[in-house]
Order: sequence, then C-alpha cells, then structure tokens
Amino acid sequence: MSISRRSAIAGLGAVAAAPHARAQDFPNKPIRLVVPFAAGSATDIAARGLGQKLGDILKQGVVIENKPGAGGQLGAQAVATAAPDGYTLLMGTNSTNAAIKSLYKKPLYDQDKDFAAIARVVLGVNTLVVNPQIPVNNVAELVEYAKKNPGKINYAEASSSQRLTAEMFNQLSGAKLERVPYRASPQALQDVISGQVQVMFPDLPNALPQIEAGRVKGLGVSSAKRTSVAPNLPAIAETLPGYELVWWLAVFAPAATPRPILQRLAAAVQEGTADAATGRTMTGGRAEVSVIVLDEFQRFVTRETDVWAKAIKAAGIEPE
Repeated sequence: MSISRRSAIAGLGAVAAAPHARAQDFPNKPIRLVVPFAAGSATDIAARGLGQKLGDILKQGVVIENKPGAGGQLGAQAVATAAPDGYTLLMGTNSTNAAIKSLYKKPLYDQDKDFAAIARVVLGVNTLVVNPQIPVNNVAELVEYAKKNPGKINYAEASSSQRLTAEMFNQLSGAKLERVPYRASPQALQDVISGQVQVMFPDLPNALPQIEAGRVKGLGVSSAKRTSVAPNLPAIAETLPGYELVWWLAVFAPAATPRPILQRLAAAVQEGTADAATGRTMTGGRAEVSVIVLDEFQRFVTRETDVWAKAIKAAGIEPE
C-alpha cells in the first residue's frame, strides 16, 4: 500500500515535533542524579541537598544513585551512555569532567563530547590534614619531617583533585609523600584518623568536622588565600608560594539532551540554589554556592580542562 505525500509530510512533522513535546512535558517521572563518588563525600552531600530542592521545584522525585569507582569514571560513564532525555543526570566534578582525559590514557568516556553542561553549583577547597600522632603543627614542619623520613610518609587519595593537591605539594616543597589510592574519601580519611596513613588532602566539607573534633590536625587549605569558611586555617601558599587548587561540583546531562530540557533544569537549579537553606544543606557551610549555567558554564569547563591539564603535567603526573 502506498503512502500519500500528505501523510508522509504529516509523519515527518510529528517526528520533528516530538522532542519539543517531550520538553514541554518534562519532567513527568522521577529523575536519577548519579553521584560518581561514595556516600558521605562532598559530591554526595551536595547532590542530596540539591536533589531534594529540585524535587520540590520540578514536582518529581530526584533519586540519588551513588556509583563510585575508577576515579569517578564509572558513574560518569553511566550518565554518558544514558538516554538524552533529562531523566539521568550527573553530579560531576573537575575530576570527572575536566581532568579525566589528562589522568587516563583511555578514559571510559569522552569528557568533551559525551555531556551537556547544565550548571556549576559549588566551589570548594581541599585541606591538608595529618594524623594527630605526627609531630608537626604546620606546613613547614611537615615538609621538614617528610624530608627527614623519606619513603615513610604516605598520603591517601580518592579523587584526582586530592591526588593533584598532594603531588603539587611534593613538587613545590621538595618533599616526597608516597601515594596510597582509595576507592572512597570517607574510607581514606578514616585511615588517616586511625594512623594507617599519615597525610591526606580531603575536601574541606569532609575534613572540617574531623579537625574540629581533634581526630586530625588541619595544617592548611589549597586556595591561594585563606577561606572565609575556615579563616583559622592558613593557605598552604603562605608557606609554598604558587600553591593553589580549587574544585567544583556541577550538574551535567548526556549529550544531545534537548535544549529546552537543559534550560528547564538550569532554571530549576538556579531557583533551588538561591534558597539559603538549600545552600547550607549542600555545603554544610564549608564551601561556596556559586552558580553559572548553560553556555557560560560550558565555557568555564573548557577553560578548566586546560587549567587542569597544565597543572597535572606540571605536577609530573603521568596518565595511567
């Protein structure tokens, strides 16, 4: 049976209109927000705080799914290969979406092509902490102690930003802290507390409660200057000039997600993060809510990819 020209044109029009119709109807079912790191990490805390507020705004549940492993690659890959319909999102980081191609020879996904940028939501810093039994109380003393005990001081790391902060420390100080990789930050920090590893550069939101409780000593932060979030902690750069690293958290969708859906999600993120209570829930008051969206955010990611590539090379980190 032949199909009339009019019917064919009508059919093409229906196909062309379908993405717009889906966008108009979005969302009509729960959204999955994948966290590529373990529960209890700064990424997880921010995702849960934001997800709860987005659920209220979008009138649909936002389900948090932790999928750690391979430096964040497993969770990011799950989103990269998901349907581009706005219902599977990534709480990405500089580790998963700016540094990954400089750290791995064969990443599990293409950070430049597999994602659509929605919004950056948080800026934060890492913190240099040591086990309380280590006889040091500041950065200079740690450098001296590490040089006097070569090969005996280890650092725990569970993300590219933690590893890079440690290797930058090695490069600028002349010390040689030995790397001990972990799957998850909470486990790594717990091993520093117990003394199995001596040093770590965790994110400030996770480190500060342990510092305040006396379970670890906090020696400094990775920003160029002291942060208002923890003003009593000196910047590592006060002892090691030129030392600086700031991390970020952001929401991504799979590439080819329709623009109207991206715009709807970006608007919801902007509305949600404008609420002070949501910001406190996302950061615990230990990081900065800092939102940029869509095209501006994509330009930021492009710049950050170059920044992290240069920093990783300067730190002498070879792709694995």
